[in-house]
Amino acid sequence: MDIKQLKYFLAIAEEGQITSAAKKLNMAQPPLSYHLKLLEEELGVKLVERGSRKIELTDAGKILQNRAEQMLELAGATVKELKDFGAGIKGTLSLGTVSSSGVTFLPERIESFHNKYPSINFEVWEGNTFRILEILNNGVIEIGIVRTPFDPKTFEVKFLSKESMIAVYNKKCDYFKNNSKIYLEDIENKPLIIYRRFEKIISEACLKKGFEAKIICKNDDARTTLLWAQSGIGLAIVPKSAFNLVKNENLRFVEIDESSLETSIAAIWMKNRYLSTAAKHFLEFFEV
Repeated sequence: MDIKQLKYFLAIAEEGQITSAAKKLNMAQPPLSYHLKLLEEELGVKLVERGSRKIELTDAGKILQNRAEQMLELAGATVKELKDFGAGIKGTLSLGTVSSSGVTFLPERIESFHNKYPSINFEVWEGNTFRILEILNNGVIEIGIVRTPFDPKTFEVKFLSKESMIAVYNKKCDYFKNNSKIYLEDIENKPLIIYRRFEKIISEACLKKGFEAKIICKNDDARTTLLWAQSGIGLAIVPKSAFNLVKNENLRFVEIDESSLETSIAAIWMKNRYLSTAAKHFLEFFEV
């Protein structure tokens, strides 16, 4: 069993058909079928059940799929590590970022990093924090730029300083007159529009103050939260740095004086996983 055979098997497992897998691998179908047969004979187990339309993995096949993914990831990391050693800091840095940090946090750091390391290219993936955590776990990216809260147990973390949450609204609503700061009690009975991942901390903070948050809309993106507030139907609760994601002269914001709602941007990477030279250098730019 070698790396090539594992790649062949994973292609079959992912595609569910010998024909599709062969096409994906740019090879003929008979040789691929032959390699699958050799692998089954070598291991002494049946790896797939051949149906009329689709191939299904046996229990043994599922075990091999899981192990093959791990082995290929390790092989890829080994090759990358050796290339980094031989070529210095050339290569591609894979980053994942939530929308609210892509605009407010990354640009100036990317510019500084690129000026110092012009031979490093970037591959950037965007999504909410849950999506970034998923692709970081899967090895698609090396570093994730996310917002608290998240479970840090499996990650190494570098935090930026904390920032307050703000209440954003269309000026025609005139929720808070000309106040520059409000308290959590001031949002009682106000229709709230929130980024879904902040639902728990907002709801719990409100309950501690003796009232239940009146949430009329939950969504998965800071921009969506702000656009709904722009419509005038409610009050958006977002991190302060997210305000500039939507440019509209009708939007107003006021800071919420409540420490339990403070949040921060963090750079995270997997514990006990190889980190490229490029990624290590990038983390040098992630300082408070």
